[in-house]
Amino acid sequence: MIKNLALTLILGAATLIAQAADTSPLKFGVGLFQPDKEKNDATYRPLAEHLSKQLGRPVQLRTVDTWEGLAKSLANGETDIALLGPWGYVLANHEAGAQAVSTILYDGKPEYFAIMITHPDSGINTVADLKGKTFAFGDKGSTSGYLIPYHYFMQQGIDPDKYFSKVLYTKHQAIETQVAAGQLDAGADYNRNRNAMIEAGLIKPERSKIIWHSAPLPNDAVAVSSTLAKDKAFVQKLQAALDAVGPAMKANPSLLPNHYTGFVTKDNGFYKPIRDAGLATGKLRPKQ
Repeated sequence: MIKNLALTLILGAATLIAQAADTSPLKFGVGLFQPDKEKNDATYRPLAEHLSKQLGRPVQLRTVDTWEGLAKSLANGETDIALLGPWGYVLANHEAGAQAVSTILYDGKPEYFAIMITHPDSGINTVADLKGKTFAFGDKGSTSGYLIPYHYFMQQGIDPDKYFSKVLYTKHQAIETQVAAGQLDAGADYNRNRNAMIEAGLIKPERSKIIWHSAPLPNDAVAVSSTLAKDKAFVQKLQAALDAVGPAMKANPSLLPNHYTGFVTKDNGFYKPIRDAGLATGKLRPKQ
C-alpha cells in the first residue's frame, strides 16, 4: 500500500512537472531583417503572438542582430526556436544539432538569390571589374552576404583580401545604403533586402545596380534547438502552427512583413546547397 502510494505520488509529481514544462515560455529568436531592433521586434511580434496562441505557451520574442549570434544562441540554449538565415541554420545544425522544421515563403516561393550590387556610375559591370575596388560582405553568419559570394569568388580563383583594395564586413542595409551613396564600390546582399529597401524608399533604384546573382537558395529557416527537436509531438504542433500562418494572413496581413506569404514544412535536407558551400570553402569542417 505504501509503495503504491509512493509510486502514485511520484507519477503525479512527474505529470505536474511535464505539464509545467509544456506551458513554460518559449524563447523565439529572430534575425535582424529590419533596419533596427525596435522595428524588427514590432514586425515579428504578431508572428510570436500567433505561435503563442497556436502552441498554448508564452512566446518571448528577441531580435539578435547578427546571423552568427543567432546561430550561437540557438546552439547554446539561449533560444528555443529561431527564424534565421540558411547559413546560420546550417552552422547551428552542424555545431549543436538544431533542426529545421519549416521554411519561410516570399511571394509564395521558398527560395531567393544572393546578389552583388554597385552604383551605376561606378563603371563596374562584372565581377572582373571589381579588382582593386572596395567591397563589403555581410557578417560571417550571412548566407547571401558572405558564404555564397565567398564561395563564388573561391571558384573564380579570387582571394578577396588580395583582389579588393579594402574588404568590409557590415549589415545588409548598410551595404545597400553606402553603395547607393557612392561611399562603397560594391557589396554582397540578397534580392529580398534590396527590393524591400527600394519599396520603403531607403534607397533609390536608379542608384543601385545588380552585377551578379547566385543560383536559387533556400529561404530562411525556422529551426528548433536539439532539445526541442527530440519532442516530435511539439515539432508537429509547431509545423502546423507555421502552416496556418498563410491562411491566417487573409484576415491578419501583419503576421509577416510585405511579400512574405507563409511557411512550408521543410527539413534539414532542403539546406544541402548551403552545407555543400560551407564544406567547399572550409568554413564548415566535416564531422569525424
